Order: sequence, then C-alpha cells, then structure tokens
Amino acid sequence: MNNIELIKRNRFLISIFVATLIIAAIIPIEGKFKYQYAKGRPWLYETLIAPLDIPILKSETELRTERNSKAAQIIPYYTFVTKIKTEQLVALAEMMDNGVDSLLATNLNNSFQKIFERGLVNEFPDTSLLDKVIIIQRGKENYETPALEVFTKESAVNYIKRRIREEFSNMGINELINDSKVYQLLVPNLIPDINTTQIAHKSAINYISPTKGILYTGQLIVAKGETVTAEIEQLLDSYKAEYELSMGFSGSVYLLKLGHFLFISGILVLFIILLFFLKRELLLDQNKLNFLLLQLFLIVIITVLVKNLNPSYLYVVPYSVFALFITSFFTSKIVLPIYLLFLLPIVIIAQSGYELFFLNALAGGVAIYTFTNWNRGWQQFVNSVVIFVCLIISYTTFKLIEDGSFTGISSSYVLYFLWNSILIIAAYPTLFLFEKVFGLVSNLRLRDLSDTTSPLLQALSEKAPGTFQHSLQVATLAESAARGIGAYALLTRVGALYHDVGKMNNPQFFIENQRRGETNVHSTFTPEESARLIIQHVDEGVELAKKARLPQIVIDFILTHHGRSRTIYFYNQFVNSGGDPARIEDFSYKGVLPIYKEQAIVMMADAVEAASRSLTDYSEENISALVEKMVDIRISENQLADAEISIRDIRKVKEIFKQKLLEVNHSRISYPVLK
Repeated sequence: MNNIELIKRNRFLISIFVATLIIAAIIPIEGKFKYQYAKGRPWLYETLIAPLDIPILKSETELRTERNSKAAQIIPYYTFVTKIKTEQLVALAEMMDNGVDSLLATNLNNSFQKIFERGLVNEFPDTSLLDKVIIIQRGKENYETPALEVFTKESAVNYIKRRIREEFSNMGINELINDSKVYQLLVPNLIPDINTTQIAHKSAINYISPTKGILYTGQLIVAKGETVTAEIEQLLDSYKAEYELSMGFSGSVYLLKLGHFLFISGILVLFIILLFFLKRELLLDQNKLNFLLLQLFLIVIITVLVKNLNPSYLYVVPYSVFALFITSFFTSKIVLPIYLLFLLPIVIIAQSGYELFFLNALAGGVAIYTFTNWNRGWQQFVNSVVIFVCLIISYTTFKLIEDGSFTGISSSYVLYFLWNSILIIAAYPTLFLFEKVFGLVSNLRLRDLSDTTSPLLQALSEKAPGTFQHSLQVATLAESAARGIGAYALLTRVGALYHDVGKMNNPQFFIENQRRGETNVHSTFTPEESARLIIQHVDEGVELAKKARLPQIVIDFILTHHGRSRTIYFYNQFVNSGGDPARIEDFSYKGVLPIYKEQAIVMMADAVEAASRSLTDYSEENISALVEKMVDIRISENQLADAEISIRDIRKVKEIFKQKLLEVNHSRISYPVLK
C-alpha cells in the first residue's frame, strides 16, 4: 500500500523519466559536427586538414543550373504505330483503282511507303526540335532519329509533289493531288508519348551527380583565421556531410546515447522548473502533463522520420501547429516558453537545426498571438497565412545573415513553406482527438460553453431567471478578477456561468427567483428542511451538468463554489430558536474545497455578488466593507485553505470586485418632470 501511495505521489516524476528514456532512445545514433562557420567570417578553430578522401558537393546554385540545363535538353518519345501504314496503303490502292494511271499509282505508293517507313508526325511542337533527335519506340526497340529525317504533314506533301514532278513534268500536280484527295491519307503514324518523355526527363534530372570532385586526404580545407569564402564554405559543407554520414559513429555509442539522455533530461528539468514557477498545479494534473510530454515526443519522432526520408522536407513539417495545440489548452503565459523548449531537440537532430529552430520559433511565436485572437472558422486560414509569411521572412533573414545577398535563397523553399502552412490547417483537427484521449477542454470548447444560448444556460434563463442574472454578474466579476491576477479567465467565466445550474430544479427555493411581495416558501419549512433544500442544489447541478455532458473541469466549479461552508441564514435561525449549535453538519455543504485559483475566484465572486443584493446604499465605503467581510469569512472558515492562491492575489481580487461593483451599481440622475 505504501508503495502504491509513493507511486501516486511521484507519478509526474515517473512520467518525466519514462519520456526522457523514450525520446533519447529514438534520436538517431549520429555524431554532431562540432564546428560553426559562416561565409565572410574568419575560421575561429585550428587549421583543418582533410582526414580522408571527401567528395566535394556541388552548391545549390550549381545543381539548379544543371537541372535547368537538363530541362532544356528534353528528348521527346514517339510511338511507331505499324497498322496505320498498312491501313493507309490499302486506302491508297483503292483510290488508285478509279482510273488513275498505273505509273502515277506506283509513284504515289512508293512515296507513301517511304513516308510511313521513316515516320510521319502531325507537326513538331517546337521548331528547335528540327536540329535535335527524337526517340522512336517501335515494338520493344527504341532508337534515336534526327528530327529532320522524320516527315511532318507539310514535308510529306512537298515530298510527294517533288516525286511526281520528277516523273511527270507536264502534269498539273496540285490539281491531281487535290482531286484525288491524297492529302487525307497522310495520317501520322508517330504518336507523341508524353508519359515516357516526362519519366525520362525526371530520370535524367535525378541522375545529376551531387559532387564535382574529391578533396584528398591531407589536403588543406581551411587555415586558422582564414576568411571563409564561398569555395571554402563548399569544402566545409562537404566535410560536414561526410562527417555526419560516415565519421559520426567513431565514438562510443553508449556515451552518445548518454549525451542524448542528458540533453533531453536538461530540457525536461527546465520544463519542470517552468511549470513550478508559472503553473504549479500542472505538475499534479497527470492528463495535462502527459499531453505536454506527448507534444515533445511527436516533435522528436516526426523530425527523425522526415529527416531519414529527406532532410529538405523538414521545412514542410508544420511545427507551429504544436504551439497552437498547447495554446488551445493552456494560458498564454506558459505556451511560448514550453514551445521553445520542445523545439530544442531539432537543433541536435537536423543538419540545419539552428536554422529550423529559428524559423519555427518565430513562426510559432507569432502564431500563438494570432491564434489567441483569431481561432474560429475561416479565421484559421488567417493563422496559416501569417505562419507562411513568417516562415518566408525568417528564412530570408537567416540567408541574408549567412550570405549577405539574395543569391542563397532557393525558390523551392517557398513551396515547402506553402505546404507547411497548408498542413497546419490539415493537422489542426487532431486537437479534438487530444480532447477525447486526455479528457482536456480546449479554448474553442470553452468559448462554445460560454455562449449564453447554449441549451443548459438557456434552460436556466427560462426556469430561474434570477439565478441566471446572478450567474452573469458572478461571471463578470470572476472573469475580471482572473484576468487581473493572471488566472485562466475564460475557464473562470465558464465555471461562473454554470456554478448554480442546479437551482433550476427548484427555483422557488432561492430568493433571487421570488417576486416581490410573494410569501417566502421557506416560511413553511423548518430551518433544517430549508438548509437541506438549499444545499441539494449542488448535487442537482452536478447531475444536470453530467447529463448535459459538461467537461469535468466545469463540473468542478459546481462542486467547489460553496466548498464546505454553512447556510448561515438558516443555521443562525435554527440556533436562535433554541437549536443545538453543535449540529453544524446539518447546515453545511458537502462539496469540495477549491484547489485552483479559478475555483477560488468563483467562490469569492459568488458570495460577494449575492451579498451585494442586500445593500441599499451602494457607496464606496459600503461596497468595500461588504467585499472585505465576505472574502474574510471564506478565509476564516478555511474554505480557501487548499487553493493555489496567494494573499497578494486575494488582495488584488478584492480590489477588482470593489471596482466592478461600483461600476455596475452606479447612481443615475433623476430626469426633471415637464411642467
């Protein structure tokens, strides 16, 4: 039993340790290049000599030039259709049977034989092809043929005319050919094969060699203090690539994994410290903690998988969506530092880790702000556009710092960033899966619940209009106070709106729903009965909330808004009529004491707002005295003993309550009567 209790108390530490082991294990076993360099800056390290033969990589500009050159060397493929020749020669013979001279028929037949044997195309799409070759696919054989040796319709007609003129010089050639409709028989038997042409073109581009020479063992790469030129940078890039490919495993694998473990441990230690100072209660909420650890795991595993597929595709990974996921469930003050911490593994996994970290840190940071303000419906596209622009700007900034010019900027990355921003929209619905799996409530869900036209609040406004108005006032007070002390304002508002829904079952038992002049129904009950009827609205509220499928985090506000306080009015009435003062339990709520700041704020706001209805003079002194009295009662009764709220915060909450009550209950001028 003791061991079980020990595990429960230290669950968050166990989760942290397990997460560290798993994440460290999936980081690839690769050494990290230890030198940092940039073009135009001096080499700060010792003189570097090539320790082995290193293939010299081509620069991105050189590769792009070669690809463009290959693109201009497209060799088109044509399929030779044999049956067209046979069909058209038969048609020609039938045409010649109609009284055409036998010598002319033989001449035309020979011409057609040669035209179809060489191949006939309709026309070439580009006249520049006439100086090049084409590839003809005939059966299972492919062979290159100069384009000039192939007939087009125009050249075929000219060839036929020339052959006829050579043998029949006095004959009207044009009239003869037009009358016999020979032109119609010139059907192309070379058909363009677009698919094969495209495949061959892509294959040629893919076969471009990424290297342009070899840096031999013992050759100088860069001397200490030497300025890194474009050529030296290319040599260093080549050395770095070769090092990470084949030299990174020279050390101890166990020590490398220990380094990974310590690195992830450091990140998670900072994570714990961050939560301890900014949101301590999260360390006790296992579901929320596991959700955050899952975000770190997903960032690492996606980075590893995409890097193995193609390192360039890391620019397509929508890391900013993780910032949006965290923003959806937590207050903004902890989101950015957690997001930046969780991005750190990219630095040691990706080849261009610093650049990726910089890009996504800026894009994610801006996205946190925009998402806080625009997160409904089509507004999500605004976030996507903002992230796209931020990625473009940060990438351009990084390249300008590196190269001091725009030449290092690749247009292909614009396409990567476009896909990145599109994938953010596609990945965002995963948020609702996280809600289900971890039992969390997103800001989007809370905003829906805060809508006063929601079914449960609509029913409350119809059945218990006084309670509904009271809840609205409590929500206004509580939300302002929560915002003032940095608590979760939206959650506080939602909790305040639903805290009294249980009163709709028997609204007549509560003074705010009784009309003026009506007999108070409690006059027919004993104090014990009245107290029981009042107290049961908490249990009834929980039942209604569960039936309406409200999240547990909202139901907790119903359970905690009275804590274990007493129904003072009926207890005093009972004691004054001779009852036993020791029977406090009969007049006490059986709820739960508030734990979080938000619950404590709603408890205080509920008491203050209800008591303010009894004031006849809303002067600053009276309101101040009322607020001080009601809050101090809650403190003296230890109702806030378990709440994560400081005396300083309570003092600030009091001041906000006083200010809001003065604003709501302002005096109005009396209008003069028309004489």
